[in-house]
Amino acid sequence: MTTVLLADDHAIVRRGFSMILAAQPDFRIVAEVSNGREAVEQGEQLQPALCVMDVSMPDLNGIEATRRLLKVSPRTRVIAVSMHKDSVYVREILRAGAKGYVLKDSNESEFLKAVRAVSAGKGYLSPEIADAVLDDYRKHVTNPIDLLSSREREVLQMIAESKTNKEIATTLSLSVYTVEAHRGRIMEKLNMHSISELVRFAFRNGLID
Repeated sequence: MTTVLLADDHAIVRRGFSMILAAQPDFRIVAEVSNGREAVEQGEQLQPALCVMDVSMPDLNGIEATRRLLKVSPRTRVIAVSMHKDSVYVREILRAGAKGYVLKDSNESEFLKAVRAVSAGKGYLSPEIADAVLDDYRKHVTNPIDLLSSREREVLQMIAESKTNKEIATTLSLSVYTVEAHRGRIMEKLNMHSISELVRFAFRNGLID
């Protein structure tokens, strides 16, 4: 039996979620609350397996409530529900610890699919927001290798292949001092402090086999 905490500031919405879940033999509603502060308080007291968390609520929004709830009830899995399709809401509540995000205008079967996925420890995103989330991810997550110039990636590969500064300088028609400068900038940009770290990084990013 999965215990569920419902958090939404609209009573009619809570009622709808409650009716859907109460009709399932494997879910039990243990509390319904109307704001994020109450969600944290009830979560700490009841330690529910699942929290259906509205993103936008008065007093304490669902994003901050999720962050606080997971500190006092770390085993609770949070699924966010919202009318917002904007990726910023999805990104922030997922960063806060939610495992899924479902739109309020989803049908009953999708809502249950989402809830069951999160209950089982899986992630879930409403299909309508998946593309926006991927675009947002691409904008906000940068692979450190993208910080390096083309020349720096070339030098990094040769360093990872165990070539000396002199050998690299000869191959690229550079001075040894220039190669040393490249090496220093590479390590600074990647926040690495040893050749072994650079080798592992080069391998993970496909610069060497």
